[in-house]
Amino acid sequence: MAYLVKQAHRAPAVATPVPVDPSLPRACVIGAGSSGIAAAKHLYLAGIGFDCFEKGGDIGGTWVLDNSNGQSACYDTLEINTSCPRMAYSDFPMPADYPAYARHDQVRAYFEDYVDHFGFRDTITFDTTVEDVSRTADGRWAVRVSGPGGTETRTYDAVLVANGHHWDARWPEPAYPGDFDVEQMHSHDYRSGDQLAGRDVVVVGAGNSAMDIAVEASERARTTTWSVRRSEWVLRKWFLGKPSDQGLLPPGWVPWWVTALRLRIGATTAGSMTKYGLPAPTHKPGQSHPVQSERIRERLAAGAITARPAIERLDGDRVVFVDGTSAAADLVIWATGYRVSFPFLAPELVSARDNELPLWKRAVHPDLPGLYFLGLLQPIGAVMPLAEAQAAWIAETLRGDYAPPSAADVRRQMAEEHRRDTRQFYSSPRHTMEVDFDHYLWDLARERRKGRARAAS
Repeated sequence: MAYLVKQAHRAPAVATPVPVDPSLPRACVIGAGSSGIAAAKHLYLAGIGFDCFEKGGDIGGTWVLDNSNGQSACYDTLEINTSCPRMAYSDFPMPADYPAYARHDQVRAYFEDYVDHFGFRDTITFDTTVEDVSRTADGRWAVRVSGPGGTETRTYDAVLVANGHHWDARWPEPAYPGDFDVEQMHSHDYRSGDQLAGRDVVVVGAGNSAMDIAVEASERARTTTWSVRRSEWVLRKWFLGKPSDQGLLPPGWVPWWVTALRLRIGATTAGSMTKYGLPAPTHKPGQSHPVQSERIRERLAAGAITARPAIERLDGDRVVFVDGTSAAADLVIWATGYRVSFPFLAPELVSARDNELPLWKRAVHPDLPGLYFLGLLQPIGAVMPLAEAQAAWIAETLRGDYAPPSAADVRRQMAEEHRRDTRQFYSSPRHTMEVDFDHYLWDLARERRKGRARAAS
């Protein structure tokens, strides 16, 4: 069961309700996860009328263990990989008594308190699924929803998509050859070590979830094998006694080469993984999304986890690897990532084939005015402050306080940003939305200043 840690030292203070300005556009927010609640808060404080629809009954999205919307990938040992100060919203710090890397239940409690502090809980309609979003003849947006009261369609001037991108499990394609007689699951369906106890477990993947599950399996399973097709640079969460994302970074924006240097220093000081049986990465630190673990080396060194290369085939109750070795298995966990998908948008309207969906500032589709995407990025850092900045920007736009550049400028910038961001990372469905945390915030703040000046002229 999910559990919630209340923050007794900071009683939620309900804000004064903000009157809705009926002259402003009306908006729809899809989802009440970390990006959706940031959007709702900024619309609420801007006096913009809106509805926020959440498929389940919980606030917090993927950070809610066993979220009633059925889409959370949270497991009982999950904690953040970005330190609390770098994850928090700009105007609502995480509690000072939180550990440097908060647990999932603490993050959930933080989101609950955020909603109550700013006073917009009653704007969220729970247990309601957005079934379809389509354009109307006059260029507005028709949103069909279904909930306890049935199905209805409402029309909006703007739709803010915040449905997340860690819920639509991506399995290996094509499937590995051979016959396999044992249980398989995607890491999205992993919840606790009880699922691993006494079993021969093979974990496939090189990301944070794969390492977390492998570490837990090393303490609960009979045997644990970790299959890695392409190695990553595994950083530690701590450097010189401080969270590693704080110790080497000056405040504010830094150029990309400084961020890359920090990652290289972190990778070098953490040490090579090759001595544990993993192949050397074929890319430099900073050319892939960072992964972190404090315990994976310890469990590999103890022999509790056996590292193996990519899978060649499946053979009954064994997994055969490309180096000719094999491992017994009665459970294979595929930690192979997620597809970016929008079940409420027709593919001919919006499609993210191979997870690629170029957007201006990772939020605006130039062909679909009034349709915005929040949190649809993968930063070197946390999504929350970036989604918050996007939400503030969109609220300014809907209020008329911000004016965009010309359509030609938007397309030119979008193309340049997409080339820059994808060039920094190796080609992979994992890196189609990658951005540098500090540069993104700096760049969006600069664009907002320019847009306010255009609106005022």
